[in-house]
Amino acid sequence: MDFDLPEELAELRTSVRRLAQDKVRPRAREIDRTGEYPHDLFETFRDAGLLGLCIPEAYGGSGAGILGLTIAIEEVAKYSNTAALMLLLTRLPTGPVMIAGSEDQRRRYLPGIADGSRRASFALSEPQAGSDVMGMRTRAVPDTDTEGGWVLSGTKCWMSGVREADWYTVFAKTADPASRAHDSITAFVVERRWDGVSVGRTDHKMGVRGVDTGELRLDGVRVPPGNVIGEVGGFRLAMLGLNSMRPIVAARGIGLAEGALMYATEYVKQRAAFNKTIAEFQGIQWEIAKCAVDIEAARLLTYRAAALADAGKFTKEWVPYLSMAKYHATELAVRASGLAVQLLGAAGYMEDHPTEQWYRDAKQLTIVEGTSQVQLGLIARGVLDGDLWWD
Repeated sequence: MDFDLPEELAELRTSVRRLAQDKVRPRAREIDRTGEYPHDLFETFRDAGLLGLCIPEAYGGSGAGILGLTIAIEEVAKYSNTAALMLLLTRLPTGPVMIAGSEDQRRRYLPGIADGSRRASFALSEPQAGSDVMGMRTRAVPDTDTEGGWVLSGTKCWMSGVREADWYTVFAKTADPASRAHDSITAFVVERRWDGVSVGRTDHKMGVRGVDTGELRLDGVRVPPGNVIGEVGGFRLAMLGLNSMRPIVAARGIGLAEGALMYATEYVKQRAAFNKTIAEFQGIQWEIAKCAVDIEAARLLTYRAAALADAGKFTKEWVPYLSMAKYHATELAVRASGLAVQLLGAAGYMEDHPTEQWYRDAKQLTIVEGTSQVQLGLIARGVLDGDLWWD
């Protein structure tokens, strides 16, 4: 068993760390303040080849896989979870295409993501169907004018990158909208330029500003048969796609926790109180130590989960291991950012320091792509079913 990264991934970490320090860190606060999409960082990521990390070489990517993307996101998230989200969006909508898409779909849609000429977004949630995916009401009915084609109608919400995307991975009911059968949901690639596709309202968010979150409206959108992802009735594809994303979301949590703890540690080493620095107080040292242990535990869980996902191990029996990484790392982000604010005291609550931004950004991570409670349920089910067992 070797806990060292392969040379190419170690080099990737070094180069992304330098890029994050030089390009992301100086921009993080301005992006949060203005809420404007950071086109300059997108171009930086494109020029550095980071947009194609998880895309196979056959489709224009570098083939670094989920582990490579996880490592890159961890480094970027130390300074900006908005920038980290931009990298995450190279995998979330493309995942179903890579898992179950046709060769034609892969060649049409993956190279553009890898070279930065196109962007994509993921359309699953609806106002009444967040964690309850089967409650979705977006409908797909057969197109009577095109054999094998479909007509989509409905509204999706809470979509990251909805305004910037050129195409969307959309899940819709291809059976009775009231059905809760797993074979009632199908995935489609929907292009922004098609008639009936429009972006609705965008949300005003507490954190992770700069990448818009909002609605996608589908009004009688005609989807050709070649844009059905996998089989009709492929709800399982949505779950496989989300399962494989767990380590990528976890990486955002690890990076945020690292950035927050490092910043707060430098502060307490310099801040004087009661004729000594705050760092000399044992109570402060213990809190730093506990957070450091959690960060290292989260990284081990997450890198293992990424390696599992790269090996195609994101089906039911592997879900507990993937969910552990997402649960632990994102809850850690909340704790670490809270600790950072506390260590800085009143200063940590002010916009003079980035601690308040980390604090706002962290909470999103425990909600998106499966809440912490959903992850706990999946882990518990793994134990109850014997998928996670120690004997």
